[in-house]
Amino acid sequence: MLLSVRNVETWYGPINAIKGVSIDVAACRIVTVLGANGAGKTTLLKTIAGVVDPFKGSVEFDGAAIHGLDPDVVARRGVVLVPEGRQVFPFLSVRENLMMGAIARADKSSAAADLDRIFGWFPRLSERLDQQGGLLSGGEQQMLAIGRALMAQPRLLLLDEPSLGLSPLLTREIFRIIARINAETGTTILVVEQNAAIALATAHDGYVMELGRIVAAGTCAELAQKTDVQEFYLGSATVADDGRVRRWKRRKTWR
Repeated sequence: MLLSVRNVETWYGPINAIKGVSIDVAACRIVTVLGANGAGKTTLLKTIAGVVDPFKGSVEFDGAAIHGLDPDVVARRGVVLVPEGRQVFPFLSVRENLMMGAIARADKSSAAADLDRIFGWFPRLSERLDQQGGLLSGGEQQMLAIGRALMAQPRLLLLDEPSLGLSPLLTREIFRIIARINAETGTTILVVEQNAAIALATAHDGYVMELGRIVAAGTCAELAQKTDVQEFYLGSATVADDGRVRRWKRRKTWR
């Protein structure tokens, strides 16, 4: 298992944000974590990335403990976070933002080849190389944030709400590219997402978080068939085998 999180508890002062969470992420898979606002999804990613330290439990990456390490050390180990809200450098150009992702790489000679690959996935970035990151649209900034993370050559890419603030059309484009990156490079991806329908249609495996705990887990095909997941996390919808979304009346309480 590439990533193993075991019985992790993380606190923000007096607030117990995640409570005994355990997840596994196998190499070369896309895994999604679903849940409403406040479920603890972002805290889970921040704990894995070293942005916050767990109070209890362990995080192992490729068999080695990484909990308690500084975020830059975790990133050098191959775990790279694309944070919620993109957080591009607004006054740096697209090219400079991308190269910031490669700043800790030992082998910078291959950076040009990686840029070409990123432009293949995100051709809009190649058209805006000298434009400031802060002047890009929301969708373009999300592409830039993912591209910047890929320049670090991650083995595990952590994506926090990549659809946040994007139109349905751009959301579909971003997730199509996420699937393509995984298929073409084998990069393992752990994505936190509120848009459960598209996340389940893209990922291989999934977890559902509720109030800091894992309440459901399985393959995405299995999760998409669970009544509670359909009614609460698919927005009154289920994903059919052909990827289309079917809708019906929403229940009001989690069973």
